[in-house]
Amino acid sequence: MSATVVIDDRSGLDISLIDRSVLFQIRRSQTLLGRRFQSRFSDFGITPGEYGVLLLIASNPGRKQTQIADALGMQRANFVPLINSLEARHLMERRASAQDKRSNALYLTAAGDAFVKEICAAEATFEAECTARLGGAKAREAFMLLLARLSV
Repeated sequence: MSATVVIDDRSGLDISLIDRSVLFQIRRSQTLLGRRFQSRFSDFGITPGEYGVLLLIASNPGRKQTQIADALGMQRANFVPLINSLEARHLMERRASAQDKRSNALYLTAAGDAFVKEICAAEATFEAECTARLGGAKAREAFMLLLARLSV
């Protein structure tokens, strides 16, 4: 099997074998996008995980902690400290679930609602930049469909 040699511009390393790997490309993209996210959102003091939690609570007020954690693929051990932090910042609150008093329902506070509006505005700019890098809206849509295929 004859493969093209690919040399990394920064390190000078032969990355031919990993450059063809879907897993590696996704992981590298995730790392780079995560860094861009952190750089862009550092003024907000929010992580990608917190961002996802806040958006899901905003879209699904009153849902149980377990439902939000499951939707994000987060383990309870990681999720509880994250929502503790958001609650300490007065961005969200836990209330006893109306359906099951043993579980907590999650809601944004007024401050959390305002904060989500701010971060969504910043995210729109970030998303537009990503869309441009992909080659436009149609390319983004195709990319999202391809990623979804890998997630099932």
